[in-house]
Amino acid sequence: MSRLRQFAGPQASAPASTGAGWRLAALAIAALAGLPIAAILVAATSGGIEALAHLARTVLGEYVLNTGLLMLLAGSLAAVVGTSCAWLVAATDFPGRRLLGWALVLPLAVPAYIAAYIYADMLDFAGPVQSGLRALTGWGPGDYAFPEIRSLGGGALVLGLVLYPYVYLLARTAFATQSLTQFRAARSLGASPSRAFWRIVLPAARPAIAGGLALVLMEVLADFGVAEYFAIPTFSTGIFRSWLAMGDKAAALKLAAVMLAFVIALVALEAATRSGRSDSHDGLALREGETLVTLSSTGKALALCACLAPVLLGFVIPAGYLGMMALTDAAQGAAGDLASYALDSMWLGLAASGVCLVAALLLAFARARSASRVTAGAIRLGTLGYALPGALLAVGLLAPLGSLDQSLTRLARDNLGWGGGLLLTGTSAILVYALSVRFLTVAYNSVSGGLARIPPALDSAARSLGAGPARVLARIYAPLLAPSLAGAAALVFIDTLRELPATLILRPFNLETLATRTYRLASDERLVEASIPALILLAAGLLPVLLLNRLGKR
Repeated sequence: MSRLRQFAGPQASAPASTGAGWRLAALAIAALAGLPIAAILVAATSGGIEALAHLARTVLGEYVLNTGLLMLLAGSLAAVVGTSCAWLVAATDFPGRRLLGWALVLPLAVPAYIAAYIYADMLDFAGPVQSGLRALTGWGPGDYAFPEIRSLGGGALVLGLVLYPYVYLLARTAFATQSLTQFRAARSLGASPSRAFWRIVLPAARPAIAGGLALVLMEVLADFGVAEYFAIPTFSTGIFRSWLAMGDKAAALKLAAVMLAFVIALVALEAATRSGRSDSHDGLALREGETLVTLSSTGKALALCACLAPVLLGFVIPAGYLGMMALTDAAQGAAGDLASYALDSMWLGLAASGVCLVAALLLAFARARSASRVTAGAIRLGTLGYALPGALLAVGLLAPLGSLDQSLTRLARDNLGWGGGLLLTGTSAILVYALSVRFLTVAYNSVSGGLARIPPALDSAARSLGAGPARVLARIYAPLLAPSLAGAAALVFIDTLRELPATLILRPFNLETLATRTYRLASDERLVEASIPALILLAAGLLPVLLLNRLGKR
């Protein structure tokens, strides 16, 4: 969900003033955030052509093919569902339209890996769907063919069902705000609603749809839980297995370098959509409650079914299934240690939120105080973490910090009598570092938006009356930025709770979060025991989803 916030994040213009101190702070944050990218790029050039050729002969082709197909299938499903539902909600009227208008965003609250666990359990041979089918028909095990959910197609289906709201939100906004003169002119000239949609409406909304699709593809590329649980060899699972299971760090870094090329392409696609403009410029927009197309009774029923199905499949069924399992004695009996996992998740989220808030404040003030291109470039690099998959970010940080950590630990042991383990990679420090890099964009967008709404004249007036920087910050900026800071902290906290691949790779042995606990239990086919922590993660995701829905309506 952080990707949508980055796409829709406020882009306030910086004043003409410059500030060397703020520029230096922005450069320092950019250097820390860009460390994993630099490490991966350096690793890509080491080992020569032979290392890449070995990967190409063994696993690279399979990873590229599976990742590409997963992105193609999931992206296509998300684009079709998101665009069609957005047009029906924005331009037509049918029973339940207002309720479904916001309910269509709810699947974004379901972590994709949790949806994968649920559908795999439901559609398994011993699950309720096939068991009910055999009970109704009297068929035996070999009398029917049932689609295999643990497959590439099944993974694409799950990812498409929970990620289509990215496309839906941006397309709905585009359909509701684009000008209407050309559409009405086409209708007055005899064009059918469908032809006017394909020839007029869709081309005008293409930049928004493409932007939402880019965000979906970023999430699919970053996915680890669905691909790993459905045994789909992708870049994320390949990096994870190479680094942890096989101990081949060089291969993991090479795979991360190839994966980084995918990331760069998607970031370029997203940036290109930002400059896209609608083809209509007359200023007329669709008003609240106004419809462009009048549906027949049959059309209204079909529109209701088309918008209700994604909500049922993407949110209601997974949430209801988890809720039923959470009420069982087995689930409640396994919740005895839940407090410790929740505590680990909470302090990790609080630590990442605190680091992100400090960095976001520095970047936001740097943008407001310095108009140089260096500052703008540093901010762009510092907030690029939203596009970096968790597995890529983890190995990109472990590579350069591993040797440094060994040197620091040796120095502390020889001179300070340190008897513990590694100072960085053996503790949660590097995990907080990685999560802060990944979710800094979320905090920056919120803080930057709040700062942009504070008139610069307030600062100037206070300084002219003799107030120092500390007093200006305490009396003016702190109260006015408090809502933005609280919102940023909450969003980073929730995203940290749900993050899986980076936490799995970087966490110390004594740290277990709700996400990793859910993953471990589900991987052992103990989904009933995983239902309560999974339900907590799902409930936590509702806050940013509802916030994004409000932003989309605005």
